Amino acid sequence: MQLEIMPKKKRLSAGRVPLILFLCQMISALDVPLDSKLLEDLVQPPTITQQSPKDYIVDPRENIVIQCEAQGKPPPSFSWTQNGTHFDIDKDPLVTMKAGSGTLIINIMSEGKAETYEGVYQCTARNERGAAISNNIVVRPSRSPLWTKEKLEPITLRSGQSLVLPCRPPIGLPPAIIFWMDNSFQRLPQSERVSQGLNGDLYFSNVLPEDSREDYICYARFNHTQTIQQKQPISVKVILAKSSRERPPTFLTPQGNASNKEELRGNVLSLECIAEGLPTPIIYWIKEDGTLPINRTFYRNFQKTLQITQVSEADSGKYQCIAKNALGVIHHTISVTVKAAPYWIMAPQNLVLSPGEDGALICRANGNPKPRISWLSNGVPIEIAPDDPSRKINGDTIIFSSVQERSSAVYQCNASNEYGYLLGNAFVNVLAEPPRILTSENTLYQVIANRPALLDCAFFGSPLPTIEWFKGTKGSALREDTYVLHENGTLEIPVAQKDSTGTYTCVARNKLGMAKNEVHLEIKDPTRIIKQPEYAVVQRGSTVSFECKVKHDHTLIPTVIWLKDNGELPSDGRFTVDKDQLVVADVSDNDGGTYTCLANTTLDNVSASAVLSVVAPTPTPAPIYDVPNPPFDLELTDQLDKSVQLSWTPGDDNNSPITKFIIEYEDAMHEAGLWHHQTEVPGTQTTAQLKLSPYVNYSFRVMAENSLGRSLPSEASEQYLTKAAEPDKNPMTVEGLGSEPDNLVITWQPLNGFESNGPGLQYKVSWRQKDGDDEWTSVVVANVSKYIVSGTPTFVPYLIKVQALNDVGFAPEPAVIMGHSGEDLPMVAPGNVHVTVVNSTLAEVHWDPVPLKSVRGHLQGYRIYYWTDQNSSKRNRRHIEKKILTFQGSKTHGMLPGLEPFSHYTLNVRVVNGKGEGPASPDRVFHTPEGVPSAPSSLKIVNPTLDSLTLEWDPPSHPNGILTEYTLKYQPINSTHELGPLVDLKIPANKTRWTLKNLNFSTRYKFYFYAQTSAGSGSQITEEAVTTVDEGKMAGILPPDVGAGKAMASRQVDIATQGWFIGLMCAVALLILILLIVCFIRRNKGGKYPVKEKEDAHPDPEIQPMKEDDGTFGEYSDAEDHKPLKKGSRTPSDRTVKKEDSDDSLVDYGEGVNGQFNEDGSFIGQYSGKKEKEPAEGNESSEAPSPVNAMNSFV
Repeated sequence: MQLEIMPKKKRLSAGRVPLILFLCQMISALDVPLDSKLLEDLVQPPTITQQSPKDYIVDPRENIVIQCEAQGKPPPSFSWTQNGTHFDIDKDPLVTMKAGSGTLIINIMSEGKAETYEGVYQCTARNERGAAISNNIVVRPSRSPLWTKEKLEPITLRSGQSLVLPCRPPIGLPPAIIFWMDNSFQRLPQSERVSQGLNGDLYFSNVLPEDSREDYICYARFNHTQTIQQKQPISVKVILAKSSRERPPTFLTPQGNASNKEELRGNVLSLECIAEGLPTPIIYWIKEDGTLPINRTFYRNFQKTLQITQVSEADSGKYQCIAKNALGVIHHTISVTVKAAPYWIMAPQNLVLSPGEDGALICRANGNPKPRISWLSNGVPIEIAPDDPSRKINGDTIIFSSVQERSSAVYQCNASNEYGYLLGNAFVNVLAEPPRILTSENTLYQVIANRPALLDCAFFGSPLPTIEWFKGTKGSALREDTYVLHENGTLEIPVAQKDSTGTYTCVARNKLGMAKNEVHLEIKDPTRIIKQPEYAVVQRGSTVSFECKVKHDHTLIPTVIWLKDNGELPSDGRFTVDKDQLVVADVSDNDGGTYTCLANTTLDNVSASAVLSVVAPTPTPAPIYDVPNPPFDLELTDQLDKSVQLSWTPGDDNNSPITKFIIEYEDAMHEAGLWHHQTEVPGTQTTAQLKLSPYVNYSFRVMAENSLGRSLPSEASEQYLTKAAEPDKNPMTVEGLGSEPDNLVITWQPLNGFESNGPGLQYKVSWRQKDGDDEWTSVVVANVSKYIVSGTPTFVPYLIKVQALNDVGFAPEPAVIMGHSGEDLPMVAPGNVHVTVVNSTLAEVHWDPVPLKSVRGHLQGYRIYYWTDQNSSKRNRRHIEKKILTFQGSKTHGMLPGLEPFSHYTLNVRVVNGKGEGPASPDRVFHTPEGVPSAPSSLKIVNPTLDSLTLEWDPPSHPNGILTEYTLKYQPINSTHELGPLVDLKIPANKTRWTLKNLNFSTRYKFYFYAQTSAGSGSQITEEAVTTVDEGKMAGILPPDVGAGKAMASRQVDIATQGWFIGLMCAVALLILILLIVCFIRRNKGGKYPVKEKEDAHPDPEIQPMKEDDGTFGEYSDAEDHKPLKKGSRTPSDRTVKKEDSDDSLVDYGEGVNGQFNEDGSFIGQYSGKKEKEPAEGNESSEAPSPVNAMNSFV
């Protein structure tokens, strides 16, 4: 059944037929979408993706690698033939096949000879769906033979005679490159008189005495083996003749009046004529009954060689070379016949069909002579291949009818003639696949109202499914004529309206099943500017504002920006943007211009503009000052090729003297309507001598300028056309960079029309390899900015030059720049990768650099990929997140910081060039040692009793190893804020709860808690709590006061009954009494008591806990976590202290901000330059000052 192909767009009729898109195509064009998940499921015959060239010349000093890569599903297996018979690689220990491919590697570097493996090879890739075959790959080792020994007699001749020095190089593979040098390895100079022929011989049209030398040496360079062979030196002695008789030209090569030349299509046709005579003849070339192709014709060797690139059958014909000197003219006719190896007219294409369908494979090729077409099936001539009733062969076409799954195969078309062959593989793949929709489910499309909406429905199936669209949840089919359907399943709403919002369902059906997908469409209101900025004229120094109010869809967030003359606003404080307004204060002349309000959303944008004109303030009373009136009466005189004199009459200066005149020009030929700056002259001058460029149609205008600004331009002068000349400059910014591994893209900045200096602007592009001895290759291209050289080796330096020319002549010799052909991905992974673990969070990686030759590009550095997929302590699988570190340049080592302790890591290293990354090195695995843990996640004190407290905690969030135990330290805090003895307790690591018994009742305790691993102690967490009061000893009952996050006593006693409070009050009274006595003594002495001044100059660190502003006493807090003090603390009033009311801290107890922990978890404290203090042991008080100590120190 032939499937009908639909047009690209089909509008639905207004009838009752549901809106269905019959997305069908020709029998030979069912495409498999490039969807990775889809391709994994589809069976596919083999396809050859890479193979060695047909004529494969190998270096006998290196291993032979014969490429054969193929893809298919299931992956194909590979086999080879050698000289037409099966090549059993298992029997040859020197031959291996690359894993996962068919590439052969013949190891001749250790043993064996390349000549042993010379022959014709062919690769076959086969799976259950068929077999694809490669070209016949002729493998030949390169040869660089020596010259045969010969005795060369010295040559003696008279000046004026002709001479041919034979080279006759040995026959190598590939042919050698010939050049002549002397014993000093200096190239012999060549000219129209002396030149080297295509056969390598050195021709002298006539000899001169200075041609005498004993070291004419012919060299043969064999590039494949990088060897140079030399012929025995030839000695030439030229005797000066008393008189050299002049003679007309005769041809040294070719002989006779006519010759024949045959060349293959696509090659370079090289025709050569070398003549002798005195004086030296000049060579000309013509084509009889035709013209030489302009862009493909090049002259070499002082016009003795004519080359035509990309030759075709149309270049066949008779070419005539003409040799001429003062005594005569001779001609030689070369009849050129262009033959052609086969080339494709229509190569066979892969064919995907569904069971029961029809199709065709077409193979059309041309050549001279006409090639013969033959077919193979799975690598076997179709005449002897298994019969398939569904196929019929008709010359260059195979027709398939009602195919079945067993019809799947790979067919080969062979087009051959005496000059070569073409082999094309094309498979027929019969698939039966139910429909699949490849567009993501529930895709949301947002479109601005009154604009087109495109809803995607990418699909695949075999047979090709039909597509049907529905709108809404009730399944009503689309029946209106406002929709457009595309071949790829896309539904287009040309003008989306608000009522277009909703859910759309795409349904794909074929005889094997059905698939559907829902997408959602939202229509948004367009963004509009409802209040536009308006044109304004303001005086200098005033303020102006522009308004811009925007209305937009409430679900879109607009961004409003202001532009001046389509650029950013000046970074000046005079410009302010406030909501819907732009305000410009203190306006100056430079502020004039066009101001644009631009409102953007994610879906649309809109803008509005207004012009600001700045004028001078109106002087009162004062003369009117303004810019000058424009000059007039422009006149051109003294008109020369490269100069002209321009004169004019100034306009009124409007009470401000003219300071200068600005002259501009227009090039009506190249840039009509565009004015350029020419020059400036003082305001007292009314003539100017102007320098001109060739081939420009000039017009001039003049503007006057004073302190207030510039006048309007004058009327344009009459036009003046200068004569054409050769370009005086070459293109700038010449670069050579490859875009592909096998090309060189030469780019340059073209000359503009003004710089062309004449008609017919072109460019001569020349290039040659920097490290080779090849001559320059040149091509003349039209007025473009790029030329691509194909078939270059990968990443090779080239010398490049680009020269401008026009119909008059060439520009000066251009500068030579260096470029590189294209980069390719690096071939080799870094080797010898090893890792040294420095500590639990740091590792050092070393690797060996890759050979620079394998980088195949600019070495940018090395990249380390490293990751951890499992934590050693938790053994829980996590999402693998690879981290990347790049080390620039040629570094061979690097540090990996920020590693997780006690973790297993895997890494590999890759080299990076401008093309991308090379292959990864083998993975290296290492693990980091244990580290100290983080602090426990939480610590709570619950169930306080008279003599016990219960602690509950959560393990550290980052154990960084295996926990060995917990350490709990605690000590009481008495009523004078002094710390009691410190108790140290070890708790097993598997505990999360611990009860402390035999504690004192109604006592505050401070706890220090931390975890340990084998690497040491982690960070500590601290907490405080109070045991409950013995109810039998209470003097009074207060309601409980619990601080945030702290466990407090449930009952409290009246502080008025406490002994410490009574003692404190006595101390305060004593202090007041002492102060009164001191004041009385100072008054009686009539002078100032200097205690305060001394204290200011030498502050006592022991007095710091008392605040100077309100006289309150500082409380202590935990400097580790900076938590505020809790309610129920040690204050003599309501027992509540806020954080901002306390200046004291645990610095007083050796635990302040200057404290730190040793690696084993012990604490080191420092306060005001004193020695380190530990928490108080036993019944002794801490040396840190308490409020009472502070008062005693003050007294």
